Amino acid sequence: MLQINDLTVRVAGRVLIDNASVALPPNARVGFLGRNGTGKSTLFKVIQGDLSADSGTIKLPSRARIGGVAQEAPGGPQTLVEFVLEADKERQSLLAEAETANDPHRIAEIQTRLVDIDAHSAPARAASILAGLGFDAAAQARPCSDFSGGWRMRVALAAVLFAEPDVLLLDEPTNYLDLEGTLWLQDYLARYPHSVLLISHDRDLLDASVEHILHLDQGKLTLWRGNYTTFERSRSIEIAVREKTIKKQEERRAHLQSFVDRFKAKASKARQAQSRMKMLEKMETVAAIVDRDVPPFIIPAPARKASPPILNLEGVSVGYAEGHPILRRLDLRIDDDDRIGLLGANGNGKSTFLKLISERLPAMGGRLVRADKLKIAYFAQHQLDELRPAESVYQHMRRLMPADPEAKVRAACARAGFSGERSDSKVSSLSGGEKARLLFAIAVFEGPHLLILDEPTNHLDIDSRTALIEALNDFDGAVMIVSHDRHLLEATVDRLWLVREGTVKPFDGDLDEYRRIVLSGSSAPDTKPGKGTGRSAEQAAAGAATPAMPRADAKALAKRVAEIEATMDKLRADIEKIDRILAQPGYFEAHPDSAAQAAKTRGVRERQLAEAEEAWLAASGELEAAG
Repeated sequence: MLQINDLTVRVAGRVLIDNASVALPPNARVGFLGRNGTGKSTLFKVIQGDLSADSGTIKLPSRARIGGVAQEAPGGPQTLVEFVLEADKERQSLLAEAETANDPHRIAEIQTRLVDIDAHSAPARAASILAGLGFDAAAQARPCSDFSGGWRMRVALAAVLFAEPDVLLLDEPTNYLDLEGTLWLQDYLARYPHSVLLISHDRDLLDASVEHILHLDQGKLTLWRGNYTTFERSRSIEIAVREKTIKKQEERRAHLQSFVDRFKAKASKARQAQSRMKMLEKMETVAAIVDRDVPPFIIPAPARKASPPILNLEGVSVGYAEGHPILRRLDLRIDDDDRIGLLGANGNGKSTFLKLISERLPAMGGRLVRADKLKIAYFAQHQLDELRPAESVYQHMRRLMPADPEAKVRAACARAGFSGERSDSKVSSLSGGEKARLLFAIAVFEGPHLLILDEPTNHLDIDSRTALIEALNDFDGAVMIVSHDRHLLEATVDRLWLVREGTVKPFDGDLDEYRRIVLSGSSAPDTKPGKGTGRSAEQAAAGAATPAMPRADAKALAKRVAEIEATMDKLRADIEKIDRILAQPGYFEAHPDSAAQAAKTRGVRERQLAEAEEAWLAASGELEAAG
């Protein structure tokens, strides 16, 4: 259990956390929300001991291990597996001691402890985590120094997940992941056996992986039960109730004040007026919940519409070295109103395809036809490095409008979300979300026919992501998106294309089906051209040629699924019962041994539930295949 008591934290003279208190339940998975810049990452630093609080305390169970992703990406000669294995310090220490220990009793203790922590299966667990984050067996055997910064941060994430700390602190872990890695992480965190505190603006990650929401607002911490959707609904109700209460209080205050003003000078009413004045003085003001308005994203319409198709590819191949194409046999068409989500694991060629479409890479072969005077806007997070840190927002806009009067340039800054004095802010002083806003405004400035977005939400909070979704849905042109944010994809795209096995084809399925494919580790199903939802001809032929499963076998499978579901229900009930016991105030202090045993039992039940869920998925898949 993590307890925060009367905590106050100031940074550069600004109060970020103001006399805040909260107690997290044991082994709780908690999403940590708050607007950018409110102090979420600062609180992590205080919990980890990297920053001192001005006042207050943070309490954790004795010997509790706290773990977070290292700020420095690994880059040494160790292989990925070696680096991840070294994250478990106890295992490393015990193995080293086992090499030199001579005392039989100590040797027995070491071996017993190695069995207790499941040390001998560690290489397999490390490999499984790395695979889930996108590293195949060959990549796992390569040194960390072979990989770029983003991939190294994945390795750092794998290391802390492998170490399984008692309190796992994750700050925007999906910023370096693709959709496939994000889906795997959702599933992994949902089964994590200890406490998790997760900073994220990814709705689907928060809905799938956490059971509480910790909200930081105006310096105060509030714990809500449920996932993000439950939090959003509950907070909306609270805001409505609070606003209604404030309105009633204002009406009551005005009524009392009116009586005082009318009768305080009359002797016959003086006592009543005095009484109402005291009521006014004692009336506590109901604080409003301040939700700052989020500036919209504005995408200018092109000066003239392009005739469809705006892009047509016939047998196109593309790559970086002549004779060695990355992608080939591209037969695709993009119309002026298409909304396309691009799927595929990193390394399969998504970036290469985007460079081809955005004219950053020429075609090696085939025929690629673009509409006349086609304007394409390309936005990618790595372009943040192209902004000039020493220049202001106004100066960046002025470069796009060299002949326009200052008022017009200032108006363009305001449309980008930088009104008034904010337009004179240096880029170096902007937050990640503000830099993304500026870069987005520069990318779409000329009014594109096709907008290409490569991970556009990495630095945006939830409200800003909602504003982006609204802008994309209002935009009349074509959109192509690569994103690990499933909510963004589901809210904006109506076609899915899959980059796989050296080509790009329409994916005949939805994101739920794609998630099942990713988590099962199986290869993607056949793709086919067009927007239909039926099976491909190959799948249909395969189905026709495959004999149906005997009814008796299907019946046995159905019984097996029902038995597993019953087991899962019982395990969930056991976990809920233990949680109720451990959540009792003072239980840990009054019954330390019982509490420790209960927490250990809960961990066992969590593992059993995870195993049951895997068995249920497998059996359900077989039953579904059996029809």
